[in-house]
Amino acid sequence: MLLPYHQSPRGSGLGEVKVMSAAVASIVLSILFGVWPCLGASQIRHFQWEVRYMYWSPDCVENVVMGINGRFPGPTIRAKVGDTISVRLTNGLLTEGVVIHWHGIRQFRTPWADGTASISQCAINPGESFTYRFEVDKAGTFFYHGHYGMQRSAGLYGSLIVELEDGKAEPFHYDEELSLLFSDWWHESMHEQEVGLSSIPFRWIGEPQSLLINGRGQYNCSLAASYQSRNSSYPRCNLRGGEQCAPYVLHVRPNKVYRLRLASTTSLSSLNFEISDHKMVVVEADGNYVRPFEVRDVDIYSGETYSVLLKTDQDPAQNYWVSISVRGRQPATPQGLTILNYVPTSASRLPVSPPPIAPRWDDFDRSKAFSKSMFSLLGSAQPPRARDRRIVLLNMQSKINGYTKWSINNVSLVLPLTPYLGAIRYGVKGAFDRRAPPENFPGNYNPMIPPLNPNSTTGNRVYTFLYNSTVDVVLQNANALSANVSEIHPWHLHGHDFWVLGYGEGKFTGGHKDEARLNLENPPLRNTVPVFPYGWTALRFVANNPGVWAFHCHIEPHLHMGMGVVFAEAVNLVGKVPDDTLMCGLTAKPRKD
Repeated sequence: MLLPYHQSPRGSGLGEVKVMSAAVASIVLSILFGVWPCLGASQIRHFQWEVRYMYWSPDCVENVVMGINGRFPGPTIRAKVGDTISVRLTNGLLTEGVVIHWHGIRQFRTPWADGTASISQCAINPGESFTYRFEVDKAGTFFYHGHYGMQRSAGLYGSLIVELEDGKAEPFHYDEELSLLFSDWWHESMHEQEVGLSSIPFRWIGEPQSLLINGRGQYNCSLAASYQSRNSSYPRCNLRGGEQCAPYVLHVRPNKVYRLRLASTTSLSSLNFEISDHKMVVVEADGNYVRPFEVRDVDIYSGETYSVLLKTDQDPAQNYWVSISVRGRQPATPQGLTILNYVPTSASRLPVSPPPIAPRWDDFDRSKAFSKSMFSLLGSAQPPRARDRRIVLLNMQSKINGYTKWSINNVSLVLPLTPYLGAIRYGVKGAFDRRAPPENFPGNYNPMIPPLNPNSTTGNRVYTFLYNSTVDVVLQNANALSANVSEIHPWHLHGHDFWVLGYGEGKFTGGHKDEARLNLENPPLRNTVPVFPYGWTALRFVANNPGVWAFHCHIEPHLHMGMGVVFAEAVNLVGKVPDDTLMCGLTAKPRKD
């Protein structure tokens, strides 16, 4: 079988129109105005993007996809610490707004560039443009995606890689690097999904038709169909090299160390990543260094990123399977497959063995063991020893007027018309409910069984924290409306990294037994973390980033159904908010500074 492949050049970024060194800019200014500022090595990286719907075949079935500059996934951005990213985004959609969130970028001093509709900015209307301009202040593996409605489900995402500044070195060695962006794909449009989620009777989106690696997968056929295994029911894929669904082959050279940058922008699926016959060493999680540990496979939840080191020490005359499989949900989606190709062996040569067999989808002990293996690298920032405040957030499924929703402490999030950031910064009255939201759930609530009273309410209140205070958040999982159902929820915090203090089983009480589970010595810093079925996860962060920030489940339909909250801190310290981020939904113009 001829196995076609696609591989983009390293660092390619369709839509990048200009990169100007800050040093060069300073020299130009000095010549024009006779001023000689200090020279620096940072750059301003300019991009011109247009978002449009287009026909594409991510899994060999033509569909409508949301792309950037005519490409899917969107362009890869590469920058260095200290650089400024400037993206002029034009909305080429005909009937809906759009925003882009820069996942993992903390947006110090630029909270309006976070890209969250109704929180940091107004949605960009059809035909309008908006410039995202922000500094990347730390190295790591990140990505970007739509954050309006369920546009991530429509394919609005891409990779964002930040390298160390010149003269600095990573705390690990590698020869080359490769980037893998994982996603899931439905043949039903995001609009159909949204209607089903907001209908009576409730219509769940179901499991994805395909899993994609760098935007490429295969539906109703298998690259591994010739093996007598679970793949035998699928015919062999007959692909041509120019097809949009041709596998993204990883070309490697023998006896080298590769840094694999992994990012999951899935809408629903938790994934397990494995390369046949190869071990990996985990060295980075969500842009933060971790104590290296060896694994054969990696569980990666929606919103998470990792760097792993891969040594190409196997038989160079063979190729090997690269596999992603569904975790945490009873899988109805075939593995996503591609090839690790040892150059100069032909990429068309199939591996000699079947693809890896994924762990059982419901082996949660295995998943927990992987998460609990994560510790910060020696010398990393440690959390404050004491907290100033603790809030406990109960993840619960509920009913509101017959509609199925997700709620936090019995409140399902519905975002206001006017973005919180502008409304709080300029004292706009009536923009949202100013009452304090609930900081815990009733002590007699039993999260191990379906709710006795499933009725909930909508709300848009804000958790407000004192500047530089230390905040603990405990995510408490619960049984859903149906008996014996509790899901994995990966939670993502905007504007911050947090320390993952620990995981526990059952109901969090805050007693000595629960406190003893908390790690204050070397907890990992993350921006996304899972809460496992019938358990809890404890986080700590410092409220040191003036702005308004989303904190939510990164599963797209769960957020759409209300599974999120909003944090605010020191908004009075935020500088002038750009007018085009806050004028929607206002009954009066904001006060001038």
